[in-house]
Amino acid sequence: MIKKLLLAVATLVASMGFAFAQVDVNKADAAALDSVKGVGPAMSKTIIDERTKAGPFKDWADFQKRVKGVADKRATQLSKAGLQVNGQSKEGAPMTATAPKAAKADMKAAKADMKAEKADMKAEKADMKAAKPAKMGTKPADTKAKPEAGKSAS
Repeated sequence: MIKKLLLAVATLVASMGFAFAQVDVNKADAAALDSVKGVGPAMSKTIIDERTKAGPFKDWADFQKRVKGVADKRATQLSKAGLQVNGQSKEGAPMTATAPKAAKADMKAAKADMKAEKADMKAEKADMKAAKPAKMGTKPADTKAKPEAGKSAS
């Protein structure tokens, strides 16, 4: 029981590490790109296709020019969410601690596991309490038959 609780806590702590992950458009696969808030399957496919066709993106200006639908405002939002080009964030986009979609889902699952474990522990404690004798110090009933009066036990 305790091991499961510790595992759930460890999973939660590990998933917190993903909350500050940065995704480089030149190195990431489709799943990593999809984990960035604001990038969906269509955009990740466009990014990968363009990267395959014309090579890696040089900078944010090159990225915005080659990927349709990414103007300054959207590029700033993507950069805030953790998207980088050649390890660089978009200028004017302060980095915020927004968690990728996958990390949020992992954290939610870990919290649910912890809640279930807590309920199990509470039920187990109630079962133990119910199984405990009513009074401490009472002797158990004598199960040996006493010899009848006048007869000796041989």
